[in-house]
Amino acid sequence: MATNSYLDAGSRKESARLARLDFREEVISEVRTPAFVVSEQALERNLKIISTVRKRTGAKILLALKAFSMYGAFPVIAKHLDGVCASGPNEARLGKEEFKKAVHTFAPAYSSNDIECLVKTSDTIIFNSISQWKKYREFVRSSGRKIEIGLRVNPGYSEVKVDLYNPVSPEAGLGVFPEELVGEDLSLLDGLHFHALCEQGAETLASVLAAFEKNFAPYLKKVRWVNFGGGHHITRKGYDLGHLVKIINSFKERYGVQVYIEPGEAIAMNAGIMVSSVLDILPRTLKRRKEIALLDTSAEDHMPDVLAMPYRPEILQDSGTRPAANTYIFRGQTCLAGDIIGEYKLAVKLRPGDRVVFLDMAIYTMVKTTTFNGVNLPSIYFLRKSGMLEETKRFGYKDYKGRL
Repeated sequence: MATNSYLDAGSRKESARLARLDFREEVISEVRTPAFVVSEQALERNLKIISTVRKRTGAKILLALKAFSMYGAFPVIAKHLDGVCASGPNEARLGKEEFKKAVHTFAPAYSSNDIECLVKTSDTIIFNSISQWKKYREFVRSSGRKIEIGLRVNPGYSEVKVDLYNPVSPEAGLGVFPEELVGEDLSLLDGLHFHALCEQGAETLASVLAAFEKNFAPYLKKVRWVNFGGGHHITRKGYDLGHLVKIINSFKERYGVQVYIEPGEAIAMNAGIMVSSVLDILPRTLKRRKEIALLDTSAEDHMPDVLAMPYRPEILQDSGTRPAANTYIFRGQTCLAGDIIGEYKLAVKLRPGDRVVFLDMAIYTMVKTTTFNGVNLPSIYFLRKSGMLEETKRFGYKDYKGRL
């Protein structure tokens, strides 16, 4: 999830450096705010790294649509990946129609209507429980399409510290435990899926995989593929790609299976920004000790992980090594008292009309936006390698009204 837990001082500098490389000042000035701007150049930089893993291991790599679903960028991404992983009928349909490669779908549970839709769009359907697998497997097999069936299991190990994002927590209800498989005939099962990472490296995957093998080794030579899930921060500076390659190749040699991974953040990491404008500045008073910058964006509506995690998104205008003479609390547009994006120290004084650029805003942002208070969704721009800026989406009243 967009927790920014990986943003140590070095990573913050790297995020800002990449943003300055990809997003020119004239681009920031040109967009209609609030707006997401995604860079084709930045996406391709990430995809080239991910492609090296694909080539060196033979692993199949899927785009996790739950993290990044900007379908205007799918033609760029599809050149490098094998397909998408979806979380239900709508994402699966989007993947089939716009990505035009393999669609793998997992959800904690499916309704009958969900399954009826998914057999038309998905190439693989992964179940979260023995009961749902047994309930729907014959319907899936008799759909007239060749659809593979998988089962999500709980590996029993995780290093995710925040419960909200820990998929291995027993209370999360994600994945079958090993004791549930005792006595079950898995001969008609095509693969196993686990997910235990959140913005983590290959060394954490190695620990998770050790627990997974300990708990599920009897079944690993009976399936044709194993999906290592998402949360792999492959494109983060300092990620040990060699270690990941060794882990995947070693696992394939031991069990003779196809390996899948589902990075979402890694594909669009540092590939997008959110550009906002300052609407007003509330001055310091006897009771208000710091100035408040009121922006045309919102943590509640446009960056919900800021409140859910919580975390403070980095900005391009951070003072860095310069003296920080001005401190502001950035506040969003809604009436929610806690619509606070964070406290920022700047070397410059803000004025209404100034632009504020939030970094690393492609992932888990536009997929989570809402229209609470009737606030418009941010526009979406695609910055091409040629330098051409395309406005791919602009939202307004009809989008707000259409949800109600």
